Amino acid sequence: MKHTTQTDRQIKHIRSSHPSQDGDGVKIKRLHDFEGGLDPFLMLDELGSDQPDDYIGGFPPHPHRGMQTLTYVIHGGLTHEDHLGHSSTIHAGDAQWMHTGRGMIHSEMPLTDSQGLHAFQLWINLPARDKLSTATYRDIRAQDMPRLAGQGGHLVALGGHWQSATASIDGPLDALAGNAGVADVRLDSGTLSLTQLDDETMLVYVYLGTVQIGNQAVTAGHLAVLEAGNALTLAADGQAGALLLRGTPHREPIAHYGPFVMNSRSELEAAMQAYREGSLTE
Repeated sequence: MKHTTQTDRQIKHIRSSHPSQDGDGVKIKRLHDFEGGLDPFLMLDELGSDQPDDYIGGFPPHPHRGMQTLTYVIHGGLTHEDHLGHSSTIHAGDAQWMHTGRGMIHSEMPLTDSQGLHAFQLWINLPARDKLSTATYRDIRAQDMPRLAGQGGHLVALGGHWQSATASIDGPLDALAGNAGVADVRLDSGTLSLTQLDDETMLVYVYLGTVQIGNQAVTAGHLAVLEAGNALTLAADGQAGALLLRGTPHREPIAHYGPFVMNSRSELEAAMQAYREGSLTE
């Protein structure tokens, strides 16, 4: 029987999110890299506040082309509407995924609960061959996301394959670009160990508490970019939460302007012209 050596992934470097605003004055924490440093991922926004003025303006109708968005709610909610006629509201634990392809015009408007709003939006780049593909939309409910148990913690799989020494699960979002996997890990003075993590890109964004990876601590609001390996152990002394992102780089040129992500400046100009003329989604 072939034996596979287990190599724990360590931290290559840590990036800090920075305050920003988007939509109608929505205050966010943002991490982005449109130079390929997080390939196939482009950007991660964290929306979190108990002050309605920080987010209530939401994201009125706006266009996209050339990427996918994945929105995941911790508490509160968001209502999505788009030019294809989709209308859906997600609440705590739910997610919505949008494959913008050649063009999508949509809005996302926030809802609150007793804790306000806490949500994430992830941008995943599309490969060149899919930039002008047909736009699609899908939402996923919390009860449809499988869980993987650890010792004092668990993983919720939004998309991709996730495996421990004793079990494996697959998230319901099975068409993420770059063979991406996305999961939410919750720890309460415990650990979670994962195997079969051979993906070239592996990221951990901590949004609650402090997570230990190897001999380094990652605090809330920071993204750990991991070295190569095939196993990962996350640990916390108290309550902690983190998003795990894994994927395969496209290794293609990235041209970005606002809501459009293409491979060249001329393609960007074509997208902007199509939006001005009203033909972006045709």
